[in-house]
Amino acid sequence: MKDRNHLAKVGLIHQVKIVENGLIDIPMLQVLRPDGSVHQEAELPDINEPLCLKILQTMQYIRLLDERMVAAQRQGRISFYLACTGEEASTVGSAAALEPQDMIMSQYREQGALAFRGFTSKEFMDQMFSNQNELNKGRQMPIHYGSKALNFMTISSPLGTQIPQASGYSYGQKMAGLNAVTICYFGEGAASEGDFHAGLNMAAVLNCPVIFFCRNNGYAISTPSEEQFAGDGIASRGLGYGVRTIRVDGNDVLAVYAATEQARKIAIEQQCPVLIEAMTYRLAAHSTSDDPTGYRSKDEEERWRLKDPLQRFKNWLDSKGWLDQEHNLNFIEQTRQDILKELKLAEQVPICPVEQIIEDVYDTPPWHLKAQLVDLKKHIEKYPEAYPKTSGRL
Repeated sequence: MKDRNHLAKVGLIHQVKIVENGLIDIPMLQVLRPDGSVHQEAELPDINEPLCLKILQTMQYIRLLDERMVAAQRQGRISFYLACTGEEASTVGSAAALEPQDMIMSQYREQGALAFRGFTSKEFMDQMFSNQNELNKGRQMPIHYGSKALNFMTISSPLGTQIPQASGYSYGQKMAGLNAVTICYFGEGAASEGDFHAGLNMAAVLNCPVIFFCRNNGYAISTPSEEQFAGDGIASRGLGYGVRTIRVDGNDVLAVYAATEQARKIAIEQQCPVLIEAMTYRLAAHSTSDDPTGYRSKDEEERWRLKDPLQRFKNWLDSKGWLDQEHNLNFIEQTRQDILKELKLAEQVPICPVEQIIEDVYDTPPWHLKAQLVDLKKHIEKYPEAYPKTSGRL
């Protein structure tokens, strides 16, 4: 993908420029320059100081959480983690433009959206340590969050599963006459899955009030975007399916907020899908199992660090007189201590009794699951050292 700084008013892409080889050139919505100044032609969204500070603090919280949990994985305290460093504006800015009744269907790098809705450090830690306090009884991998109270659908590992599910769920919202949308997050790599095409076509044909939010962060694990597709990103696919489409600078939190606010308005009023492609960059590794030095250069990473969404937003807030530097430093230090405290507490909480593993699927566990549970208990008794009694160090 080219690194563009095109400007567009908040709205739908309906005119594109045909360039060489018959390809299209799609403009990108941007409000803030990388240094935090406002583009002369840009329109600021209608957003107040308290909301801006909540967005900033959520972005800072997630960066601190990511740093702590990557370190915890390296220490052997959890098995796996996915950081969203560099993509905080995409996830937090979009979540801030939603309403509490809107359903969020996540891929696995949207912890910022969940934190914005009120997921606590304790809840994050209970999930990642799979202990008995975890909302899903410790049955998921780390970072596979879910919260019924916060309208955040539990994450699945396979890529793209949530895309057709979002079309179906939003169709149900439409049939029920709800004033709500579903937002579905995924990366540009997941847009190569068949579920993407099925989900978008279904939503377009049935006029489902769903926002498809693609985080185009440049890489599908180690595969760069130019090796994934020949067209102009993911936005062009939305146009192909007849879906209203917006491309936005994913490192510009004000632009992301404005784009999502507009997308929600269109989805509600016109009862139709909208695709947002957020152009961003994954500064972190794909996961704690990945080494990005094998497929990208330090120079490339440093160029994108100059577009850091956190620093860009802080500079704008400072220019508005909305950022109290001392208070912000105190918030960061207190948050760092809170995260570490909850981590230490969560790793000492016991895991759920093994008997619960066959519950909540059928009203009464059938015979074959009961038989499998007997076999599992025998296996654990044979290899007790491999199955700790708590969710602590692995």
